[in-house]
Formats: sequence, structure tokens, C-alpha cells
Amino acid sequence: AGGPPCLAPMSATARRLVPDPLGGVQDVMDTHPSLTGSACRFFLVDAFTDRPFTGNPAAVCLMPAAADPSWMQALARETNVSETAYLHPEEGGWRLRWFTPKTEVELCGHPTLATAHVLWEEEIIPKGSPVVFRSLSGELVVTRSADWVELDLPALPTKEAPIPNELLPALGLTSVRACGRAGDDYVLEVKSPAEIRSLRPDFEAILRLPLRSVIPTAENHDGSHDFVSRFFAPIAGRSEDHVTGFAHCLLGPYWQERLHRDHFVAYQASERGGTLHVTVRGDRVILGGRAVTIFRGELAIPFRPAG
Repeated sequence: AGGPPCLAPMSATARRLVPDPLGGVQDVMDTHPSLTGSACRFFLVDAFTDRPFTGNPAAVCLMPAAADPSWMQALARETNVSETAYLHPEEGGWRLRWFTPKTEVELCGHPTLATAHVLWEEEIIPKGSPVVFRSLSGELVVTRSADWVELDLPALPTKEAPIPNELLPALGLTSVRACGRAGDDYVLEVKSPAEIRSLRPDFEAILRLPLRSVIPTAENHDGSHDFVSRFFAPIAGRSEDHVTGFAHCLLGPYWQERLHRDHFVAYQASERGGTLHVTVRGDRVILGGRAVTIFRGELAIPFRPAG
């Protein structure tokens, strides 16, 4: 199991809002020689947070060109955070790929946010300019509003589905309010945020089940957030992900249908925790979050180009 199934490119409306990036990429290559030489710049960024050591850490590798996938996988395994993002300029834009320590995935929110944050913070791209990433999930548009980063991602509506056998015992649950499915990813609605926080999953048991990820969620009534969730995907090398953009591509449409609203403030209740603003617009989900750079440097190992 790699990542989510290949998804549609961004909408025509979003496409018209984005200026042609060809000249911008040429300017970047002229003024930032590290993107055209043999060195790779490397960053660790905490995403979906404004405080260090919270949110979801992502490694970001800025490369001069396309890299050997086995080299990218080995580096992701060495880095050993939930995702490592790899970015390089190509004609007319930027190419972005994501690797967990075990596999490449086709869509991931927090390293996308982290990568855009790096481009703006390092002044590789002007802070007022949107970023367009080409990915296995089509073109992804990222914009900035003050210190908030907004991701334009595909919506992934769920359909009511039976609960896989043995899933509830693997999570320590006896019942749920509803079960929704999108592909091999499951959303389980439980009765309260307290129940979400108290889950102690049996990840070995989850690995034996025919699914890729499970996302328990509950409506929240204390006024701080609209809903809370957690994300478990041991098959992808993420027993529990700290804050997951992809999960909210399912959760946004899920809670839109139940609460009859389009905008939410969400909290992912992992040990590190993180807050997201979630807006559903037709077949797109706009995720808003912040990011903090933890360190920046340069890889000491040689870059290995593709081919």
C-alpha cells in the first residue's frame, strides 16, 4: 500500500488564481545556486503548530534535480520522521514527492505545508506569491495569509460502510456511532473526545486487517474545536501520525454532511497535537495551519540524481 489513490488536479478556479510560475522558477535558479549545484539543503519543520516540539515534524529536502527513488527512500528511513518531502525545480514549476520511512505516498498534507513554509521563510519564493506543486495527486496550490499557510487539497468524501471484522477490538472500542469509508481508509465516529484520547490501539492487530488507515473522530462541544480525531496507519510506517492533512480531506466532507457547515476548527489529539482550519469548497478541502522551522542545514552525503 502506497499512499491514497491518485487524485484529480486542482480545479479550474484554483488554476486561474495562480500566475504562470515559469519565470519565478528561473529567477530562483539564478539567485539560489544551492538549487542548481550538487548540494541539498535540508530542514526539519514542525507543521500545523506555532510552537516548537508540537504539531507534526516533517523533513524537507531541496534538491537541484530529480533524485534516485532508492536514495530518497533510504534518506527518509534515516530521517525517520513520518514524512520526508523532496522538492526540485522543473520546467514551469516545482516537483514534490513524499516518503515515509517505508514507502512513497501520493498525498500528504503536513510535509506540503512544511515545504511551502521553507520556500517562503528562506525567501526562495516571495511571501506574497502562491506555490504550485506538481505531485502524484495532481497540482497542489499553497497560499499564505499572514502567518497561516493554506493548502488546496482534493476532498475525499466517505460512504457508509460495514466495520471491518476485528477493527473495534484492535482499537479497544465496543461500538461506534458511524463508519465511513473512502478506498481503504476508514472514518469511525465515536461518542466523545475523551474516548478518542483514551484509545490504546493494538497496531499489530490493525496490520492484519484489510485497510490502510483508520481515523477515529468525535464532535467537540467545549467551544475550542469543532471536532477531534486521531490517525493510525501502521501499514505505511505510521503507527500514529501526529497531525495529518490527508485525514482531514476525509474528515472535512464527513463533518460537513453531519453538521451542515463548511468551515471547522479541528484538533488532532495525538501526543504532540495540532490545530487545523478546515474549509470544504465543493470537491476541494482548504486546510489552514502554521509551521515552525526547527533546524536548517545541508546534507553531507552526495546527491544521487535519477537515472
